[in-house]
Amino acid sequence: MRASERIINEVAQGIRSLGDAVAWFSSLEQVEQRAVLHEVVRYAMQAHATVDDAREGLARSGVKPTMTPAVLIVREPTLEQMGKIVNLPPGEYLKSIRVLLSTFAVTDTRRRKTECRGTCSHAWHNLS
Repeated sequence: MRASERIINEVAQGIRSLGDAVAWFSSLEQVEQRAVLHEVVRYAMQAHATVDDAREGLARSGVKPTMTPAVLIVREPTLEQMGKIVNLPPGEYLKSIRVLLSTFAVTDTRRRKTECRGTCSHAWHNLS
């Protein structure tokens, strides 16, 4: 499992704090940061993120609701808005990762409680 995959999923499962993940993200080169943003969006798409997940994720992210990634994440269609967030300039990456990771955490938690409950064999859902 790649470091990014582990860290993203540890945040989603509450094993790692969002702050720790953001610190790790900050240590990456800009091109790597962009790749991680894409990765989080792919995971959120696979978990079927909704606008309700995005609203809850935003509330958990610590990002002001007037910031660009925050404004985008609560609009529909959610996945199209996530694509716009990934394409924001590098100055928006830290806010973007907070919003996207928090949204994915909400989405993945919902999915683990419904679709994966009791029968999950996904390696990324069995980290602890």
